[in-house]
Amino acid sequence: MTDTQMDAASARPGSIYWKRNLTISLIGSFTTIVAMTLLLPFLPLYVEELGVSDHAAIVQWSGIAYGATFFAAALVAPLWGRLGDIYGRKLMLVRASLGMTLAISLMGMAGNVWQLVALRLFVGLAGGYASGSMVLVATQTPKDRSAWALGVLSSGIMAGNLVGPLIGGALPPIIGIRGTFLAAGGMIFLAFLATAFLIKEEKSPARKQAAKASGGWKSITDKRPVIAMLATGMLLMFANMSIEPIITVYVAQLVPVESQVTMISGVVMSAAALGSILSASWLGKLADRIGHWPVISGALAVAGLLLIPQAFVTSSWQLIILRFLMGAALGGLLPCIAAVIRHNVPDSAAGSILGLSISSQYVGQVAGPILGGFVGGHIGMRAVFLGTSVLLLGGAAYAWIVRPRDGRLETRPKDYWRSRRSARRPTGQSLPASRGCRRRGRGRRANA
Repeated sequence: MTDTQMDAASARPGSIYWKRNLTISLIGSFTTIVAMTLLLPFLPLYVEELGVSDHAAIVQWSGIAYGATFFAAALVAPLWGRLGDIYGRKLMLVRASLGMTLAISLMGMAGNVWQLVALRLFVGLAGGYASGSMVLVATQTPKDRSAWALGVLSSGIMAGNLVGPLIGGALPPIIGIRGTFLAAGGMIFLAFLATAFLIKEEKSPARKQAAKASGGWKSITDKRPVIAMLATGMLLMFANMSIEPIITVYVAQLVPVESQVTMISGVVMSAAALGSILSASWLGKLADRIGHWPVISGALAVAGLLLIPQAFVTSSWQLIILRFLMGAALGGLLPCIAAVIRHNVPDSAAGSILGLSISSQYVGQVAGPILGGFVGGHIGMRAVFLGTSVLLLGGAAYAWIVRPRDGRLETRPKDYWRSRRSARRPTGQSLPASRGCRRRGRGRRANA
């Protein structure tokens, strides 16, 4: 029996604990993301405290320390996904939360900048709670609710990215930088306890056996939808991050008062995140109803069109509104990407491929700022907006071209389950009469 057949034999409409798992994963992902991002406002100050005095060196080491986590996470995400397929997704969350607790707490005890970079690398290697939660929720949730559930989880992750820097700006003056790291480690330790004792994952010996036997990528029958989602995830992060290096400089051209530049730049950056938080679960629910591919293509196209007027704004409020709308358009992409991958790969390979998807997103997250800063510095800032617009519109066209056209699961999840129930019914057996029809039939017989 092939691993795909074994998956079908053991397939279930979802774990009976999926709602509890979603709640704990949401809280844990929010907590760990807050702890991961709260160092952003004071990272250069901490680098200086660790003995780096030259201004250029402070900026350079801050960039290295920040990027080290994403670089390491991109390398190991497929590995953790593969091990999750074999040994269980909950175990990966327990490992990630415990590893992050130790690493972030130790950051508060670093003696030099090399130790800080090493610990940031360790966070990337051992961490990945939010990405592991996406795998757990995607595989445990009923397939006709998966995009909605992943949308809720994505909202929690994006909320953590929004709240983390705010907390990081408020805590150090109160408890100090090193105390802030220890507080962050304590937050993640609470997530570790909740994960270890409250998340329930049903055992599946068939899936474990199939995961060991399968080659992950080789077990996928039709690879085109998966390749499209890997490219879409990378493009999404590239589009989000390509604008980040030039936002402050771009806002400075729009704001006449120099003292307001940093504040308005922060509002512009937060506007896109806020739009994504508000739209993610709604777009996920819409995708469960009408299909994931129309939502993916439509979101990319709308975001690409919204980038064009951003290149020609004349005031900061126009940019804030356009960034909010763009964030709202892109908010449903991450849950839809995970849902499409979930529907197109056997359960024994779901973790491996979702891990590969996370790696592709990290590639976009690293490449976006580099290319955006290069184009903005050498060609012009408008070219960054317009170039990213062309990429998003091209991605929308590509997703529309490769979408399935035969009514399979990844196109209409609810129709799929209806067809599965009809297929299990013996040939010639009619649908059971509704309760109202049966009562009317009994009434006619009694009158006769």
